[in-house]
Amino acid sequence: MVLLVAIIVLALVFDYTNGFHDTANAIATSVSTRALSPRVAVMMAAGLNLVGALVSTSVAMTVGEGLVDTTLVSMQVVLAALVGAVVWNFVTWYLGIPSSSSHALFGGLIGAMLASAGGGGVIWSGVVEKIVLPMVGSPLVGFVAAWALMTGLIWLVHKRQQAPVNRWFRRLQPISAGFMAFSHGANDAQKTMGIIALALFASGQIETFTIPLWVKIVCAVAMAAGTYSGGWRIIHTLGSRVIKLDPIHGFAAETAAATVIQAATHFGIPVSTTHTITAAIMGVGSTQRLSAVRWGVAGNIVSAWLLTLPAAGLVGAGVYLAVEAVGSLC
Repeated sequence: MVLLVAIIVLALVFDYTNGFHDTANAIATSVSTRALSPRVAVMMAAGLNLVGALVSTSVAMTVGEGLVDTTLVSMQVVLAALVGAVVWNFVTWYLGIPSSSSHALFGGLIGAMLASAGGGGVIWSGVVEKIVLPMVGSPLVGFVAAWALMTGLIWLVHKRQQAPVNRWFRRLQPISAGFMAFSHGANDAQKTMGIIALALFASGQIETFTIPLWVKIVCAVAMAAGTYSGGWRIIHTLGSRVIKLDPIHGFAAETAAATVIQAATHFGIPVSTTHTITAAIMGVGSTQRLSAVRWGVAGNIVSAWLLTLPAAGLVGAGVYLAVEAVGSLC
């Protein structure tokens, strides 16, 4: 029971770090264009993350049942997975790199499971369908959707003066930012719900894999609290260093990314909100000219994306082996 409590606490710590790590996904563009003040933006994002986290469990079921063989999962595996994810989240937050909290969690889980049960403990078809393909597909779809929406908006306003256009879209941005925050909560908080339910199942606290109501509530609150804390380093990277944003660009990027994330949530696909919004920002930037996107910064972000799964996996595997070694000595 002590180990189960420790896992639940660590899972909520991860959920909290996910909140402050990924706050930038929802509000970076609105803050950078001055559509919202930082304080108001963070409060709005926290509230809508909370609401979004309570609307569905489809992604949670995928995380808990679709990636690893639940009959082979031990408490030590879940603990190691969470440590791997939390460590990677803190490292990338400290460096100001918008990497994926979701893929950190998946990497930690897969790495710990490989160390525990070998390749047979991982459902590789689920990994490909639910992690690898969405990891590639969601940024591409986000990029194209944002580019297409931005192109359409440019056509609609191209005869207008820039100042009134900026005013209109600055007023619309709180709506698109709210949509993005809600979408982030709906997809990301469920991943922690799935991990806690996996621990409850592995410990025999629940007989079938379901998501108890109390798990949904505590995960929603933890993510909202983390969001309220804010991740200002990453907000700066997304809001200004990738591309200089006007309100119309911010509106297009947020709307396109949130739509992609909502579609994925509907089908129970755990996508990276970080990957999707970053690609959408690049998509709106590319409508100006390719040089408008700071590809050097974008390249650093992509490198962090590619490193996340294996890095968190190595930490997860290492923690599992360390826990087992300590257990054998006791």
